Amino acid sequence: MSIKNVRLEVMQFLEKRIDSFVEDYLIPVETIWQPTDLLPDSQNENFYEEVRELREIAKDLPYDFWVTLVGDTITEEALPTYESWLMEVEGVDNEGRNGWSQWVRQWTSEENRHGDVLNKYLYLSGRVNMREIEMTTQHLIADGFDIGTGTDPYKNFVYTSFQELATYVSHNRVAQMAKKYGDNKLAKMCRLIAGDEMRHHHAYSEFVNQIFKVDPSEMMLAFQHMMKHKITMPAGFLRESGEKISSAFENFSDSAQRIGVYTSADYVDIMQKLIDKWEIDKISNLTDEAEKARDFLMKLPARMTRISERLVIPQESHVFKWVQPALIK
Repeated sequence: MSIKNVRLEVMQFLEKRIDSFVEDYLIPVETIWQPTDLLPDSQNENFYEEVRELREIAKDLPYDFWVTLVGDTITEEALPTYESWLMEVEGVDNEGRNGWSQWVRQWTSEENRHGDVLNKYLYLSGRVNMREIEMTTQHLIADGFDIGTGTDPYKNFVYTSFQELATYVSHNRVAQMAKKYGDNKLAKMCRLIAGDEMRHHHAYSEFVNQIFKVDPSEMMLAFQHMMKHKITMPAGFLRESGEKISSAFENFSDSAQRIGVYTSADYVDIMQKLIDKWEIDKISNLTDEAEKARDFLMKLPARMTRISERLVIPQESHVFKWVQPALIK
């Protein structure tokens, strides 16, 4: 049987448990928080007063913080790309409504709230150039991306396990910084978003865990492939208006590292967390090739740590079209 057919069989096997996955890792629409719960209520007679308070508090947030928040928002708002990509994964019925397509749609519906609430906060804050942000978001969706997984569910689930944990780290750190600067509304938004991302991380990492039980060698090789070629962040395809190829992600990443929101050390830490979570050192019945892949994975965090320690982050901030320094105190 071909590798592709085996993967399809495994996906069909896991699909039998999709209802329990939805119940364990997703929250009903009527129960989960909505953006309106966290923003000034336009139907409230105190709306304008609440907006003025939001704008006043926002003045104290520094430039690199705004750049990071904008980059996070744009990444969340490129959701149509992520849904269409997941719908093409082997085992997901894009034309019908099998269990996996049900999962993708419900996961998407939860993720959709993240960009929605952050976009509205940015708009009300008065601290950013919304038109430039909107153009970058449109470019990111129109350009699409290639994250190196193809339609392989094993590689895709490694990617989502890593990416969801990375977004948890970023949003959680932004929440901590916002609280430090006295912006409790933004802190709550980002804390709740981070909570969603952690739940989603647990879901995708459980999918990988289940695959390791039934197809350990191929799952090990897929994990090694993704770590060897490195995880391409969705924000890696950012570009500002008027540019065909942009260094926006590199400059955005520098801002995030300068203020400690997401660093190269975090990348390595997430890799180690996945190795520990899936108990890579204890998996048995591996082929010789998969054993070599395991050895590679076990040694990789230490090697990546040495590389990350040599990185030098520029101290001078890039001037983004999204956020003009003159707007910030």
